[in-house]
Amino acid sequence: MVQWERITQQLEHILGAEFRIGRMTLAEWNRLADERTGLTANSRIADHRLHFALAKEGGHMVTASVDEPLLTASEARLVDLTLDAYRSQDKRGGSHAHSEDERKSHLIRTWIGQQLEQGVTDAELPEPLASNFALYAPKIPLLVYGDYSDQRKASYQDLKKLLESFFDGEIALVPLLDKEWLVLGPESLLQEAGEGDEETVEDMLASIGHALHEMLATEWVGECHIAVDYPLLPSKALLASVVRLRETMTLGRTYHMSDNIHMTWKLQLEKLLHGLGEEQRQLFLERVLKRVDLLKDSETLMTLEQFIALDCSVSETAKKLFIHRNTLLYRLDKFKQETGLDVRTFHHALLVHVALLLYKVTKRT
Repeated sequence: MVQWERITQQLEHILGAEFRIGRMTLAEWNRLADERTGLTANSRIADHRLHFALAKEGGHMVTASVDEPLLTASEARLVDLTLDAYRSQDKRGGSHAHSEDERKSHLIRTWIGQQLEQGVTDAELPEPLASNFALYAPKIPLLVYGDYSDQRKASYQDLKKLLESFFDGEIALVPLLDKEWLVLGPESLLQEAGEGDEETVEDMLASIGHALHEMLATEWVGECHIAVDYPLLPSKALLASVVRLRETMTLGRTYHMSDNIHMTWKLQLEKLLHGLGEEQRQLFLERVLKRVDLLKDSETLMTLEQFIALDCSVSETAKKLFIHRNTLLYRLDKFKQETGLDVRTFHHALLVHVALLLYKVTKRT
């Protein structure tokens, strides 16, 4: 069974309120439910104490209780979410002992989930949660999403061991969803990579993301996607970074399906376009391209994508596509004749770039 004493001790540390583990008959528990006492679905009020359900044992409900006035409704919800995670684990028959780090990470996950559920996106971490992982120093935030099947399970301990080997130091790992993991790596990696080098911070972060993906794809459970954000002070900005990373992951997987590394600073245009409705997207495509059907031709689509990705360089694009320069110019001229758009000019290249991004979304809806 889940070690409830240790969990309630952690809650005491976070909330500054004393919890007691006790028992209540199921008949009494159900009677209080009918009277609608309690602040959450899994809590009841009796004798001026708020009781939270832990587990059923015979004809009793094992509870953790606290003086009712000591918790706000929001704090009661945090307790309920935390205990629910452990109740679910107990039902699945998880008999293996969880490390202390894993227990602490579940508390952070619960807090993040509670804040987002309430529509809060910029709250600071409570001091007890921040101190659990020493989150007062700058960290590199990364969001990892595993593209593994539902039948496969990724172990917290196995992943943490791999990550600590990769980062060559302590990291914080928080499992947000079944296949979604928040990783906080040491900022010192940037300082080491930048010694005697003219690489930008963005270049170094991208290199870390690519190297991490290669390691995880080989050593972990297979393919995965990684979103990368700028270094941050987790105690102040962890919640806001999770929101940005999830948005980055969504934008990257929507507009750049062939990529596995998604960086916040590279998806600004995609962020602006993502709010457009289907009708607006379709109208833009029809007015700009005039012949949307041209993009159904894989050769045309690939040529335009590579030409724009390579800053409209004819020579570089020809090399990338393994075609003669004149062949590329022929394709671009043909596209100009069909649409009136010359992608060798900045204005038309920008219009086509936007159209290509919108087309990727439109053809899947």
